Amino acid sequence: MSTEAKLEPASLILDAIEAAEAIPDPLAGLVEQTATDPGAPFERQALEALAALKQDNRAAFEALRAQLKKAGCRVTALDDAIAEENGDQGGRGPKQADILIDLAQTADLFHTPDKTGFADVDINGHRETWPIRAKGFRLWLSRRFFEETGGAPGPEASQAALSSIEAKAHFDAPERQVHIRVGGLDGRLYLDLGDEAWRAIEIDATGWRIVDNPPVRFRRASGMKAMPIPVGGGSIETLRSFLNVQTDADFVLVVAWALACLRNRGPYPVIVLSGEQGSAKSTFSAILRALLDPNTAPLRALPREDRDLFIAATNGHVLAFDNVSGLPAWISDTLCRLATGGGFAVRQLYSDQDEVLFDAARPVILNGIEDIVTRPDLADRALFLTLEPIPEERRRSEQELWAAFEAERPRILGVLLDAVAKGLAELPRTRLDKLPRMADFALWATACETALWPSGRFWSAYCGNRDEVVDGVIDADPVAAAVRALMQVRTEWTGTASDLLGALGELAGERVAKSKFWPDSPRALAGRLRRAATFLRKVSIDIGFEREGRARTRMIRITTTGQPAAPESRGLRPSTPSAPSAEQAKSNVGNGFASRDLRTVGDQADGSRGVTAATVRANPLKASTETDADGADENHPPQSTPENTGWRARL
Repeated sequence: MSTEAKLEPASLILDAIEAAEAIPDPLAGLVEQTATDPGAPFERQALEALAALKQDNRAAFEALRAQLKKAGCRVTALDDAIAEENGDQGGRGPKQADILIDLAQTADLFHTPDKTGFADVDINGHRETWPIRAKGFRLWLSRRFFEETGGAPGPEASQAALSSIEAKAHFDAPERQVHIRVGGLDGRLYLDLGDEAWRAIEIDATGWRIVDNPPVRFRRASGMKAMPIPVGGGSIETLRSFLNVQTDADFVLVVAWALACLRNRGPYPVIVLSGEQGSAKSTFSAILRALLDPNTAPLRALPREDRDLFIAATNGHVLAFDNVSGLPAWISDTLCRLATGGGFAVRQLYSDQDEVLFDAARPVILNGIEDIVTRPDLADRALFLTLEPIPEERRRSEQELWAAFEAERPRILGVLLDAVAKGLAELPRTRLDKLPRMADFALWATACETALWPSGRFWSAYCGNRDEVVDGVIDADPVAAAVRALMQVRTEWTGTASDLLGALGELAGERVAKSKFWPDSPRALAGRLRRAATFLRKVSIDIGFEREGRARTRMIRITTTGQPAAPESRGLRPSTPSAPSAEQAKSNVGNGFASRDLRTVGDQADGSRGVTAATVRANPLKASTETDADGADENHPPQSTPENTGWRARL
């Protein structure tokens, strides 16, 4: 082979090298490019070069990374991109949100019927239950993250992880009920002690005991305090020494209300305390709250709107409102729903369509100087106690009182738990001849009472309290008081709503008739009569609405039998109240209580109290044929066929 033939391949290689273009280094000038284009480091070639540099020369990589950061590069996102390029080998590892989600796998997730996500977490060997969005669960998750990584999760990662965890609880976890302070399951009651170990008291028909891991879930709201460990062998009379009650009947009602609070379902009567300054109303309320549902803020002001009342009911089992001077109509209706069980719905913040729902019953304490309950529907759900002022020689310092109460609180709680266990055993066999408005409460108190005193004492006290309320509620309503005055000298009155409005206005007087508490139209009068009919019937005044004549004129017929309604204290089947108990329930005035008119608050009726029988017209008013001003029953069409000559609907 010739020499020229041997040199030809070498020359071809040299020619190819000379003709080839130089491949630029992707990292050369990258810092300058980043200053004008922040996305330059994320180009494919640049990422590959950065990933290789990080593996081959970590020091050079960190120096270049610092320069890129000064040039405006988002180095956190760049680190993630490099980690993906390296297949997570030698990168930053999993994302914080993923770590948090993995750590949450150790929690037992579930959701409540309203789809709120909860988690059971193990802390120091005991189970705690927290809403996923609550501070308690967030702190537990942050602590687990620190134990795993030695660092703290970022706020964005925490929110993303909580959203994922909440979704899993909503869609992939079972549904459970969550209680606050008192719960129930399979015929047993559970009382949350509120201690650091999250223990509870289990109560059944055989007795009570402390359990470390109750089968029901409890939620701990802000402000909840621990209850004492109950002790058996005490006496219920010990509680009386800390309460300013004057009669045995009043004390029986207080204990019955406390026993109702230890049950997981309503209805719960509203206990209303009234009395002048110095009668220990606030101390009375605080002691009951400390005994049944202790809280760092036991007494609170009356809420200004439904949302505030909803929040208070969500975060506490017993609600105590101090120094109430009056109840607006809206809050009176809301308290009725809260006593017997009813739903609240408020719009969720930062949302136009979502609602926050609350469907439960709560025990309520109200106290004030004046009589604060005037509406019949709330009065029928309440227990009324009038407290007498405490003489100076009988007063005790607050420090001494609370020290003595704290010493006796475990034994008092033990006595109440004994009575609750007795109630669980006797409730299936307990019957009443007639049931009051708060029927379940009356049955429960009757079932429990034999553990404390002879059978029948509660029914006697309860009926006596309800009978005393009647006159007070009627006096508090100027319309009802005027109707009672109208029927004092007659047995029947018939006429239109317009006629009745004029007749009652003359009896009530000009001052009352022009006040804001007086109905301003026949239609408003009809509504007020329907609201007052229940209590007027208890004093033998019956109100009926009917249509008469071919013109179907709307008429109101008021009749009276002249016989007072039979007392309610005769309806107990287990045992008939003894004569001493009945007399004791009626001896409030003799034992130092104020008159029955002070039992229910209402100074609006002052104008009607001065009406005497002499001011009532002797002849019944004649029915007018004019119906254009008559608004009674305007919104209630006839319920009978046109062939009927008339109809009558009794309230």
